Amino acid sequence: MSFSKQVTNTLQLEYSKSKSKDYNYAQLYRDKNFEQRNKEASVVRVERPANLPRARALGYKAKQGFMVAQVRIRKGSGLHRRPARGRRPLRMGILKLTRRASKQSIAERRAGEKFPNCEVINSYWVGEDGKNTYLEVILIDRAHPSVLADKDRNWVASNKHMHRAERGLTSSGKKGRGLKKGKGHEKNFPSQRAHDRTAK
Repeated sequence: MSFSKQVTNTLQLEYSKSKSKDYNYAQLYRDKNFEQRNKEASVVRVERPANLPRARALGYKAKQGFMVAQVRIRKGSGLHRRPARGRRPLRMGILKLTRRASKQSIAERRAGEKFPNCEVINSYWVGEDGKNTYLEVILIDRAHPSVLADKDRNWVASNKHMHRAERGLTSSGKKGRGLKKGKGHEKNFPSQRAHDRTAK
């Protein structure tokens, strides 16, 4: 079994909080979430990815110019103020509301704003608790010489890829805009208002 498969299997055990004779995966998962929750900032640069196989599959390379940021996103539908004017409860519009963008897209935008000299490539889930969801965002320094010399990733230096996350050009951004087709995206196309607004 390759190293990547071994890491993937271990992480799957940890995320499932399974019981094992060798390790208490549930306790490891809780400790990791506790550490993430108690970080001062909601967007923090980390030294290395928590899920290396997933990061590599999404474009990460362990070389100069590449970095990973951990983002903490609050769960829930956000702040919805109760209308000041009188109306019957059905028309208050404060229940069963969802965010216009996914938590993954929000995390990518916040990471892109925190590191303006870098471009967001992709992101992936690393954990959650009752209050927050934690994601890791892969960023690339678009002006770094090692990135410009990398034939696989130097496309990010093109001007048409500036502010990818903010413009909804990442994978999760395109999904939220209803641009993906195929199995699993039947209700997403052609627009958010189609199919009785079931896309969100």
